[in-house]
Amino acid sequence: MKETLLELDHVTKIFGSGKDITVALDDMTFSLPEEFPKIITIAGESGSGKTTMGMLLLGFYGPTSGAVNYRGEDLRELSKKKQFQFRREIQAVFQDPFAVYNPFYKVDNLLSIPMKNFKLAKSRREGREMMENALRRVGLRPEETLGRFPHQLSGGQRQRIAVARALLLQPKLLVTDEPVSMVDASLRSTILKSLRSLNQDFGIPIFYITHDLTTAYHISDYIMILYRGSVMEAGDVDAVIRDPQHPYSQLLVASIPWPDPSLEWGDIDIIIPKSKISDFELKGCKFAPRCPHVMDICHTARPHLYRVGENRVAACYLYQEHDYLKQADLSALFREQMALEFQSE
Repeated sequence: MKETLLELDHVTKIFGSGKDITVALDDMTFSLPEEFPKIITIAGESGSGKTTMGMLLLGFYGPTSGAVNYRGEDLRELSKKKQFQFRREIQAVFQDPFAVYNPFYKVDNLLSIPMKNFKLAKSRREGREMMENALRRVGLRPEETLGRFPHQLSGGQRQRIAVARALLLQPKLLVTDEPVSMVDASLRSTILKSLRSLNQDFGIPIFYITHDLTTAYHISDYIMILYRGSVMEAGDVDAVIRDPQHPYSQLLVASIPWPDPSLEWGDIDIIIPKSKISDFELKGCKFAPRCPHVMDICHTARPHLYRVGENRVAACYLYQEHDYLKQADLSALFREQMALEFQSE
């Protein structure tokens, strides 16, 4: 079994205090093995906890309970040497291509700083070659990019530069948070192609955080659908998107305007007003107040992650006769798939 690179071990993240709290992530257990070059989408509507999960993986948030482990060690207890290694191996591409740039520095500076900090180049010439190669990898021409200020570049160019910067460090994991939501539609495919190239050509696993199931369907291998901090459904992206089993997944998929006139857009009547029950008071299934299939048990106890197909689970009592993942450990789901992948090679 491959070494575990990054792990959420029963992680809960709560914002607020007393009864006025928001459970952004609720008892999440998941681990990513090293050398598992797949793209895993974390999807859900606003407030589902997907960005919080990404911030925890990057070490920008600390868990309220549980632990985020890097190579078997709690992030909060890493030595300076391990922290340095973590910052190089776990990289991020954020939603806003403007936010990560200092307007007073040229693109060259943005790319040269990580090379200097991590001592990636032995000479200025070698560093220049590394920058140019990284830019070409994401579809940019160095002669049209280097030497420019951020305001002289388009949003799509800035976003691809962020990807190139991550590529320079040869990370073990890339966490992307809505990387194409603020760029023109014509540039989305280019950026997504760059991410897929990093994944396939360099074997870099990617967490793709998004509310857009259309791009998730085209770029990712697996998907986790979150609602109010908990996983509703997870598994192979093709199976989940084409035939969702959880009522919440069905709601999300029904909102996709598929380019097929035979499909009725939004023809699932489960858009019910959100619950006014606070996270402090909520005891059962979090989706129960909006679910057309709600049962008495849904209000009293949380459902397990029931197996609803090969390498696929859904947290819904409609499937309570099925086997379920013990301790809600999503790691088991992906370990099984990893074993199947290795067996087929």
